[in-house]
Amino acid sequence: MQTAAQHEELIARGWAALPASYRIPEVAPTLEGARAWCRKLAESHYENFHVASWFLPKALRPHFHSIYAYCRISDDLGDEVPDRAAAVALLDLWGRELDACYEGRARHPVFVALAETIRACGIPKKPFADLLVAFRQDQTVTRFASMEEVLHYCEYSANPVGRLVLYACGEVTPETQDEKFRLSDATCTALQLANFWQDVRSDYQVRDRVYLPQDDMQRFGVSDATIAAGVATAEFRALLRHEVGYARNLFQQGLPLIGMVNRELAIDLDLFSRGGLEILNAIEQRDFDVLSARPSISKATKLQLALRAVTGKFLPFLRLGGQAGKAA
Repeated sequence: MQTAAQHEELIARGWAALPASYRIPEVAPTLEGARAWCRKLAESHYENFHVASWFLPKALRPHFHSIYAYCRISDDLGDEVPDRAAAVALLDLWGRELDACYEGRARHPVFVALAETIRACGIPKKPFADLLVAFRQDQTVTRFASMEEVLHYCEYSANPVGRLVLYACGEVTPETQDEKFRLSDATCTALQLANFWQDVRSDYQVRDRVYLPQDDMQRFGVSDATIAAGVATAEFRALLRHEVGYARNLFQQGLPLIGMVNRELAIDLDLFSRGGLEILNAIEQRDFDVLSARPSISKATKLQLALRAVTGKFLPFLRLGGQAGKAA
């Protein structure tokens, strides 16, 4: 049985592995200060956030900053703390802070900002809490027997993010909730799988995690030793071809959501869905070799995706301008 002193020692050990700014302050900041803190974290940690958030209405950006900050720190508590016992202790503490947020007792900048997002957007606790389930699981589970187990993990690690976005954008209604959640889940799971297949070797080397389903690995004649060797055998390439096809099908299933939401969110969904598909294309272009080097999207492709999104945003105005010119 862990004593209070031992628990506090684990907490201290966990915080020591993370930026000092992550720690819970004695005095809660103002809402303005908390939002500035979340904005700085979001814009300094995620290069695509500048592009994605630019397409959102200005009023929604603070909500996306607070949601991103919560997800970022939650992920770091699980992945950036090398001591797994300390990571679990921090995740439990973070969960208690989430409870406090819903009870009106927020202290951390993330939760002060998030409390206003929750109030304004009517977001329930479950998607936030589900993410912590996944990050706790990361401390004990490093292999998945089947794709069903991988998908179950994605229900907690990826799908809550899409649902949070729908809530933040006012897209959750009793009439459309189930269908939008289903399509969003498909897209988020596909994005998660694309990242898994992109990072097979680094996940194995850095975190001793293999997200490739064990039964698929056995069926194609692939083992951990194959990954450790860093050589994409014919068997490994065949396995990745299969998994990439599965993820691509999920992306296709989720695409109809783009036509069911407001224009600003539709642009973001299109940007991220196409970006995820481009990751799969990059893997395919390397003949499914993700072991010798990490496949990535080129700067030119990223620019093309951004330009596509910009064109989509301004196309109605360009058409209106053209009509006005003809009228003149």
